[in-house]
Amino acid sequence: MMAFYFLLLGREALDMIHDGRPAFLGFGIGLLLLPLVGVWVVYSTLRAALAHQRLARRMHDEGGELDTSGLPRDRRGRIDRDAAVALFEQVKAEWEADPENWRTNYRAARAYDYAGDRTRARETMRRAVELERAERTRG
Repeated sequence: MMAFYFLLLGREALDMIHDGRPAFLGFGIGLLLLPLVGVWVVYSTLRAALAHQRLARRMHDEGGELDTSGLPRDRRGRIDRDAAVALFEQVKAEWEADPENWRTNYRAARAYDYAGDRTRARETMRRAVELERAERTRG
């Protein structure tokens, strides 16, 4: 489906560029750039997802995943807000004791997510990925 979209956009963009009028030329160039931006976004998203999955697998194998099974949940199945905040405070203390460890960053990112702070969850998970990658390259 995406290939069809890229081909259609590419053809329209080339038609606009060949038209020769300045406005069409600008729109044509913009249309050629859109698929490139789209590919970059898809690539970045997949790369991040695979990195997060690798960390989750390692944490699971090491027994370091957060245990949320006993926490109260709302009717939608989400962890109760107060319980998520309490979990976050516990994990935050672990992270503050060892902020350069990818495992504590991973756990903090998960706790941020459970507490509803998606922005900090993404930032902290990004840091966990960087730290884990550095650990792997050091060997």
